[in-house]
Amino acid sequence: MIAPFLQGFGTGGGLIVAIGAQNAFVLSQGVRKNHHLIVAFICILCDTIFISAGVAGFGSFVSGNPVFSQWVTWGGAAFLIFYGFGSLRSAVKGGRLQARDKAVRSLGTAVIATLAVTLLNPHFYLDTVILLGSISSQFHGQMRLYFWIGAVCASVIWFISLSLGGQMLSPLFQKQISWRILDSLVCATMWFIAGSLIIHQVSV
Repeated sequence: MIAPFLQGFGTGGGLIVAIGAQNAFVLSQGVRKNHHLIVAFICILCDTIFISAGVAGFGSFVSGNPVFSQWVTWGGAAFLIFYGFGSLRSAVKGGRLQARDKAVRSLGTAVIATLAVTLLNPHFYLDTVILLGSISSQFHGQMRLYFWIGAVCASVIWFISLSLGGQMLSPLFQKQISWRILDSLVCATMWFIAGSLIIHQVSV
């Protein structure tokens, strides 16, 4: 029981932390206090659904469907480039936490943005469905269930910590330079991942 749980927790945590675009978005929403707990909950829910699909054996279908993979890759790259431009514009414009709090985006917009930055990222499917799904195949019966629980627990702890951690950093973002640095890092993260997706797709 302990071994598969720890392997699921460690593997899931390592893969989730590596999904940079999603993490940058969750952190920025936590800093802005922009429906940050709902944003974290959506990420956890998406992880749970797709980790479950991977552990149940859906990973083999995704990896064997090149058309689906191609559409997800190009769509994800386009979204990341678009979102990166928005972050770059915010970095150039600058601002302080008080000013941004008055213009919090609506709940619906926050939900759509969270789903987009999660579901349009091909790395999300690679990590949650294919990689975790294939690793879980070494376990059987209840042992696979414990692996799944470990992976889901890693997601819950990570996104809640990221969201609340962003909230704790709010005092730092009373300074305009802090916003410029955060938005610049978010932009760089989005564009770097988009570029890697495009290069990979072209080279295939």
